[in-house]
Amino acid sequence: MASLIFILVSFFASVIGCICGIGGGVIIKPVLDAFGLYSVSTISFMSGCIVLSMTTYSVLKAQLAHESVIEKGVSTYLGIGAALGGLAGKQLFDIVKSSFDNADTVGAVQAAALFAVTLGTALYTLFKRRIPTHHVKNPVGCAAIGLCLGVLSSFLGIGGGPINLVVLYFFFSMETKPAAQNSLYIILLSQIASLLFTIITGKVPQFPVVLFICMVCCGILGGVVGRRINKRIDSNMVNKLFLGLLVVIMGVCCYNFFRFI
Repeated sequence: MASLIFILVSFFASVIGCICGIGGGVIIKPVLDAFGLYSVSTISFMSGCIVLSMTTYSVLKAQLAHESVIEKGVSTYLGIGAALGGLAGKQLFDIVKSSFDNADTVGAVQAAALFAVTLGTALYTLFKRRIPTHHVKNPVGCAAIGLCLGVLSSFLGIGGGPINLVVLYFFFSMETKPAAQNSLYIILLSQIASLLFTIITGKVPQFPVVLFICMVCCGILGGVVGRRINKRIDSNMVNKLFLGLLVVIMGVCCYNFFRFI
């Protein structure tokens, strides 16, 4: 029963992640943590791979269908910065994890941090029309912003998620749907670097292989369905879906925090 729930979570999280441009890890990570069946490290690894599978499909499909609105210059610098920041975030995760006698306590730290980030994202999304935006073009500036994104996303094990959208809105004045595509592209670059680093350093945690394969396949399938839905709804509906999702994530974070402490 738990395996079926994990597979369904991977699918629906990937559908929503593709529609909103948040990758899906911000849903998968806290929801699977809530079951307490696997270690925090294992869930982070599985979540990252599922997000990688979905974003790879979504970005390549958009390119092949000539539907891509990715700003390659800006988003590539952001992605490079996020990839480097992701490596630093992994080191930060290991440091925090080793500082506690109970390894699961890091899950409480992640839950609290994710709650704060999600709350800030929700508030910004609600009031973004009143907040002046910017048009950062400098490559160094873009890479520095991406670096900060990567550190936070990697430490939280969410692959980017809603943080990317806020950054793209505020620093680059992107509209909702272009921001979603660019966010997936940034997540793709950072997740590739993260997976390679994990493999090269020999830090791949133990995980259930058959379940993992099923979840990755559902990540790709979620990307297929999410792209189709995204074409049929407007930006206003995407924003409403995004806000509703943030409320759910905050609720799960609260549950995880009290479960881990």
